[in-house]
Amino acid sequence: MRDGQPVGFHTKVVVRWSDMDAFQHINHARMVTLLEEARIPWLFEDGAPTVTLRDGAVIADLRVRYRGQLRHGDSPLDVLMWVEQIRAVDFTIAYEVRPGGAAPTTAPAIVASTQIAAFDIGTQRLRRLTAPERGYLELWKRA
Repeated sequence: MRDGQPVGFHTKVVVRWSDMDAFQHINHARMVTLLEEARIPWLFEDGAPTVTLRDGAVIADLRVRYRGQLRHGDSPLDVLMWVEQIRAVDFTIAYEVRPGGAAPTTAPAIVASTQIAAFDIGTQRLRRLTAPERGYLELWKRA
C-alpha cells in the first residue's frame, strides 16, 4: 500500500459478446487475451520506459486461476496489475480481475500471472532488461 492505495496499475477492459462461451461466462482463451489487453496500456504505450519491449518480448509462463465466473454483464472488468518479480531477462506480472464496479476489497474472480522475457528479434535470443526498463518495473513492484 502506498498512500492508502494498493500498489499497481488499474485499468478497465471491456468484455465483448464474442468473449463469452456456451456457458455464458468468459472463455479461457478470451480471458488470456483480455489480460494482454489490460497490460498493453501500462507497459507498451508510447512514453513508458518499457515501450522498447514492443520490439521483442515473449511470454515464458502464464497462469490463470478462476475463483469465480465473469460474464458479459460484468463489463468493463476492473484489472489490477503489479510486478511480482524482476530478474535479469524477465519479469512477472500479477493480476487481479474483478467485475466492473466491484469494491477493491471484493475477492477477485481471476488471479493470474504472466512471465515476460525480453527478446532480441535479430539474434533470436533473450536479452537483459535495460536499466530504464528495470527502473520502471521496480516502481510497480509490491514490497
